[in-house]
Formats: sequence, structure tokens, C-alpha cells
Amino acid sequence: MSAALLHHTDGTPFRDLNHNGTMEPYEDPRLPVEERVEDLLARMTVAEKAAQMLHGRMLPGNHGPFPSGDHLITERGLTAFGMMAVPDARAMAEWNNHVQDLAAAARLGIPVTLASDPRHGFTANPATAFTGGGFSTGPEPIGLAATDDPELVERYAALIGRELRAVGIRVAIHPMADLATEPRWARISGTFGEDPDRASRIIAAYIRGLQGGSIGPDSVACMTKHFPGGGPQFKGEDSHFAAGRRLVYPGGALDRHLRPFEAAFEAGTAQIMPAYAIPSGSGLAEVGANFNHDVITGLLRGKYGFDGVVCTDFNAITGMDVPGIVSLPPRHWGVEELSVPEQVALTLHAGADQLGGETDPELILGVVRSGAVTEARLDESVRRILRDKFRLGLFDDPYVDVEAAVATVGTPEGRALGRELQSRSLVHLSGRPLTGTRLYVEGVDPAVAARYGTVVDRPEDADLAVLRLATPYEKREGLLEQAFHSGSLEFEPAEAARLAELARTLPTALVAQLERPAVLTPLAPHAALLVGEFGAADDVVLDAVLGRTPMTGTLPFDLPRSDAAVDAAREDVPFDTADPLFPFGHPTAPRRTEG
Repeated sequence: MSAALLHHTDGTPFRDLNHNGTMEPYEDPRLPVEERVEDLLARMTVAEKAAQMLHGRMLPGNHGPFPSGDHLITERGLTAFGMMAVPDARAMAEWNNHVQDLAAAARLGIPVTLASDPRHGFTANPATAFTGGGFSTGPEPIGLAATDDPELVERYAALIGRELRAVGIRVAIHPMADLATEPRWARISGTFGEDPDRASRIIAAYIRGLQGGSIGPDSVACMTKHFPGGGPQFKGEDSHFAAGRRLVYPGGALDRHLRPFEAAFEAGTAQIMPAYAIPSGSGLAEVGANFNHDVITGLLRGKYGFDGVVCTDFNAITGMDVPGIVSLPPRHWGVEELSVPEQVALTLHAGADQLGGETDPELILGVVRSGAVTEARLDESVRRILRDKFRLGLFDDPYVDVEAAVATVGTPEGRALGRELQSRSLVHLSGRPLTGTRLYVEGVDPAVAARYGTVVDRPEDADLAVLRLATPYEKREGLLEQAFHSGSLEFEPAEAARLAELARTLPTALVAQLERPAVLTPLAPHAALLVGEFGAADDVVLDAVLGRTPMTGTLPFDLPRSDAAVDAAREDVPFDTADPLFPFGHPTAPRRTEG
């Protein structure tokens, strides 16, 4: 049962969300958002408020290892979900309309807010970014930074917003405002680089593109992360895992990591996600940012005056159990000794509004019953959560037009813009474009390469070679940790020797996929052409390698000369690796924030 569309006595149409035939103030589209919020809040039970403060996970179609979306909405009252998978546009739009029907049948008819990690790039990591859904694919966010073109990025972000909105996704669990100051960190591809100035320019453009000038029915709200900056991870280890439980500041550079967030606040980001990790040695409390009163209430709400929704990073408190597949521990760094109710109370007293990844309202109801958290404290958070739903227009029309979604997602024009970004992000590191008609390729689809000449099986039969190279990393154990590419940035010696020997015997283009700043020192002297890429289709790469399109991107970070240089650098200081092989801004003269 969906909410009936009725008309007030003066002719004003409204959705009868509480099914009583009368237009209540919260159902009145003419009233200011704040009035509607207060009216609805006064009608809610404590259980309904607690459910609003959970941001769960959802798979479309009520299948898979997680509790069904139907159950979480109808039985537990949740109305915020991060999509763990997005099918094609038609199926996703139909699923949005289905869950909105379920929500509309509830006592107060509070609509569902669907959210998602990035879906418009090439990265597939079950905890950070996804592919699929038929969206118009561009480079990874680090590639947007490589263009250093805020106008182009804003235009592309607006396209991302249109496609997400068309299928019902109204909150982007991105962008990342983290600075890429620790080259070994696995999540650099999701950032806007190492330089605070460039990152600030690009993140502001990205948020403007998704949200518009202000949050409204045509917006996708941004949940910018990971406050106060997740870049300076200890030795580059990721905070999803215990080895990465600390952010460190040996250079005292916390202020530089805050600058992209300041740009995000100026651009009007609707929401913020704190970091898992402990801001160790920063002068802030020595507990994970999700639990940290100094971080959320002191810095975010106090110094910066941020009054939007704060949603914790996912499953910081309870972990995640995927039956029959994996059991992931909680990321409750610095408060491991506390009980779950104590951790929940600490999170709420720190200033967080939603518990990311959690789906059991009893987590919050329990601390209210015990007296550890007051209902008035819940009201503070629920006001913010409801305000975004109202601003996004979900109370007035949460549905999407299925046929319009199919027509909007992945249009030729959208795909062309994504490919333009892919091309504009390519960085010409050294050498010159190649010529020839007989191609030897590795890491390139031979069927695509065949459009450019004759593809041969052996280097000795070729005029040129084009090799696409993944950034080196250390393989880790564990289902999730395998997806995080951490550790050494150097190629294995035998592989480096093989590539160098091939390049010495045949004009070779080495195209390095720079999800992290790879050490290219043993390869650069031998490549006839050396290119950095951040997510690009094979034909986009081949057009550049063969000189058909120019390469105009510039490096968004330093490329270090060795692992030793990285190890000697300070995790929090931009441009702190000695004598980089290629510096930030290469190949043009950089203007960079000095370390």
C-alpha cells in the first residue's frame, strides 16, 4: 500500500502518509522544512526515532546474505540504506519504487533514502567502490584530480547525480576529502590527490555538481568522508584492519588534511562520515573518530559549525557477518574494551547521528532505556536526518519513472563525457607516441587492439608493444583484505627485468595504472612511452599511445623513486618523499603546497 495522493480543501495535492485522510503539517508541501520536521518528530515514538538513526546495507531483490530489505523496512522501521549492489537501471528504479511502497505503508509513511558508494569508475572493492549498473564510466576520483579542471569535473559530477537520481539513489557516500600523503595507502584512487589546493578545488566542484547550489529535489546529497582526513594512515595500512587503526601526524600537518573538508563545507556538503582510525598524536582524543567527541562535536560541529547529518563509517561497532562467507570484526579502534551499549552511547555523545551499517534498533533503544542516552539526544539527530529527506523532496515524491531511468542512465552523451574524462586524465610521463601496424599487447583486449592494426602473439613479430601494468601491491590474507592493495609499491625484480628487457628490444608503451603512486624507476629509462592512467578503456589508452589524442593530465601526487623513500617520509606531510621520480604536476611546472 502506497500513500494515497489526496487534495486539501484548497486544492493542494499531498501524500496521505499517515493514512488518515487529512493533510497534517508534515505532509503539507507548502510549509517550510523545519516546520514539517518538528511536526513529524512530535508524532514519532522512541522506536521510530531509533530506526531512523540506523543506516543499513541493502541488496536489491531480497536475496543474498543480508536481511531482506522488506524485513528491515516493515519489521524494523529502517529508512536509510547503502546499496551493496546496483542492477541495471530498470531493475534499480523498480526496486526503489518497491521499497518506497513498503515505507509508505508504515504508520507515518517516512520515505526510504537509498545511498551508494562510488559506481562510476573501474574499481570493484566490496567495502569501498563498485562497478555495474550501466552508468557512464569515468576515471577513478584520482583521475578527476589529474584533469585539474573544476568546470569539467562539475559537469561530470552533475551527470553522476542525474544517473543516480534517476534510479532512486539520493545520497552519495562520497567524495573522499582525504589527502593522498601516504603513498602506500590502499584507497588513494578514491581521493583527489596529494595537494591540498588541488584537492580543495576538485572536491568543491564535485559537490556542486552532485548537489547543485543547495539541497533540493534535483540533488544527490554528498556524504563527504573521512573526517578529519583518512590519508595519514600509519605505514599506509588501511583502517578497515587492526594494522591501520591509527592516523599519525609526525609532521604535525593535521591542518593540511582539514583543508579539503573546509572546501567541502563551503560547497555545502550535506553529510559527513568520520574515519575509523584514531587521530593519534593530533591533540584530539585517542579513540577512533566515530567515537570521538573532540572530532565530531569539538572540531566538526564546534569549530566548523557543521549541522548536517554525521553517519559513522560502516560497522564500527558490531562488525559484519555474512553467513557462510566471512565474519568481519568491528572497527572500534581505541574503545575495544567497552561493551557494545557503551560504544553506542559514546558514539551518540560524540555527536554522530546515524550508525553506518547497523540494522538493529535495539542498539539505540537499549541505551535509551538504560538512561545512558536521552530521548532529547535522539531528537537532535532525527531532526537532521528528517531534514535531508524533506529537502531532497522524498516526502512529496520518492518514486522514480522507470522508463525515464532507462533513458537517462548510460546515454551516448553520458558515456562520451565519461570517456572525455578518461582521456583528459591520462598523464604523459615520458617518451613519445608510437607508430606501427603490428601490435603486441599485454593487459589490453586483443579485439580492441585489432582495430588499430594487426595483433601478434610474439614481441619479435611486432612493430610496437603496448603493455598495461597494474600498480604493484602485497597480496594479503582474508576475503576483504585481498581487495585492499597495500604495501610495497615496487615491481617484483623478475617482472621489472622482464619488462625492461622487452622495452629494450621493441618500442614499448608502458601504461601504468596508478591506483597508488607506483615506483616506476626500473622501467622509465627503457620505455619508448610511459603513461600514467587512473581508469580508462583500452581504446582511450590506445588512442593516446598512438598519438591520436593528446595527453593533458598532470600527476595528482608525487611518484616516488623507491619504497625506501616512501618509508622515510612522514605519513601526514604532502610531498615528503625525497627526490621523486616524477613530481606532482608533471609534466607541467607544478604549483604545490610545500611539505
